[in-house]
Amino acid sequence: MIRRISSGGVFEPRIGYCRAVVAGGFVHVAGTVGQGDTVVAQCRDALDIIGRALDEAGVGFADVVRVTYYLPDRAEFEACWPLLSATFGAHPPAATMVECGLIDPKYRIEIEVTALARA
Repeated sequence: MIRRISSGGVFEPRIGYCRAVVAGGFVHVAGTVGQGDTVVAQCRDALDIIGRALDEAGVGFADVVRVTYYLPDRAEFEACWPLLSATFGAHPPAATMVECGLIDPKYRIEIEVTALARA
């Protein structure tokens, strides 16, 4: 069984994706950017959006087993560490950070997670 979760964002139907898919025992959350003037503000907003998708799937950040961070400037990643550490707390997932271009130069970070679905 596959369950799709939409955030209602305008780009989902235009591009052809949804915020999250629950399938195969996992919750796969699409790469998510946030709004704000700094990488930390964007990181916080992206985590809020991801948190809502996880909640709708019936899981939380403690269930996240994998996270990938995408940043156009790897030097900005360290500023996000305290927020990420607080978000995952005692349940840190396996993680990867990739330096790359994002869909729009205004975005400083994109975050993608996979969580274990609850039966």
